[in-house]
Amino acid sequence: QLQLVQSGGGLVQPGGSLRLSCAAAGFTLNYHTLGWFRQAPGKEREGVSCISSSGGTTTYADSVKGRFTISRDKATHTFYLQMDRMKPEDTAVYYCATTASSYYCDDDMDYWGKGTLVTVSS
Repeated sequence: QLQLVQSGGGLVQPGGSLRLSCAAAGFTLNYHTLGWFRQAPGKEREGVSCISSSGGTTTYADSVKGRFTISRDKATHTFYLQMDRMKPEDTAVYYCATTASSYYCDDDMDYWGKGTLVTVSS
């Protein structure tokens, strides 16, 4: 069965850091764009960050630029979202996603993780 398995998340204080992980099960990610999306309470899902299959292109939402970093490990077919200097407005359910393309980043990617809750609060 092809799936993305997420880990990480939880409660963090403002200014703190968290790292989310997403691992592919049943398939490889060598030729895939990888992305992170989030959905805050009462809001629509939005794109956070994407990385191309080569790793040479990364994009970030303006709200997270300079604070979040996307990365990928091709050997383990795992990708990450390092979140630093977190703010209360980062509170959301975070989803990882992937699609078989050198670079495609949108809300209709082929495979999705189940989501993990991130709460930024003191």
